[in-house]
Amino acid sequence: MHLPVMVDEVVRLLQPERGGLFVDCTVGLGGHASALLAAGATRVIGLDRDPAALARSRERLAPWADRVELVHADYRTLDAVLDARGIDRIDGALADLGVSSMQLDEGRGFSFRRDEPLDMRMDTTQGDTVADLLARADEAEIADAIYQFGEERHSRRVARAIVTARQSAPITTTGQLAALVRRAIPTHGWQRIDPATRTFQGLRIWANQELEGLDRFLAAAARRLDAGARLAVIAFHSLEDRIVKHTFRTLDRVDAVVRVVTRHPLVASDEEIAGNPRARSAKLRVAERVVA
Repeated sequence: MHLPVMVDEVVRLLQPERGGLFVDCTVGLGGHASALLAAGATRVIGLDRDPAALARSRERLAPWADRVELVHADYRTLDAVLDARGIDRIDGALADLGVSSMQLDEGRGFSFRRDEPLDMRMDTTQGDTVADLLARADEAEIADAIYQFGEERHSRRVARAIVTARQSAPITTTGQLAALVRRAIPTHGWQRIDPATRTFQGLRIWANQELEGLDRFLAAAARRLDAGARLAVIAFHSLEDRIVKHTFRTLDRVDAVVRVVTRHPLVASDEEIAGNPRARSAKLRVAERVVA
């Protein structure tokens, strides 16, 4: 069973008991959307770039079918989605960023715990797989992606190992990639995380362009809010959270569009983390529209 992260905090801060239209910009398996509807949201529009997630969320949200519309769309196209429906203002929005538990579990190559095809696309209907990128990118491009998005300080060693290995055979599975990364990174004794972790994160973010346009999406979502309505964002790694923090700060202090509700990010309780380890790295930030 998929568990939405920090659902109680999201519901408390988005205040769906007021009713109105809420947009779940990354609806996933529908966990947050169902909680918003159960708490009083009049209507929810759910966006997701993953068709498989939309199919699952449709099942989960079936009890509220007449109050839900699910759309196959990237959250960065929020303006276009709302414009196409003649919607000017919304009463709340949520973005739960990053990879979902379903994507980790269903064999697309997001996890190296099993040997899977090296895909990592959130939207399997378009774009290059990680295997495609590693087959054609040059060494510097691979190294830059791993360093910038994975914060892997041995990125050049890893990129060199990838380019060397692909001369003998294509790198097509998570097992192949994880093994060569582990060999490339010098280790000394016990490691808190697997040496392949940062490389996999970097390549996933690169393939899905996860950070590209995030700041513009946040600004667009904030400007769609009605006065007093709120935008909640859950980030799972420092690069995402940094963008959310700085964009919210600019929208507050420079543009005077929102008031930042969470001066520091909220994190999951120890109790939630015990039942849902994915919540460990979650950071929730919320901003409220002050003018409309």
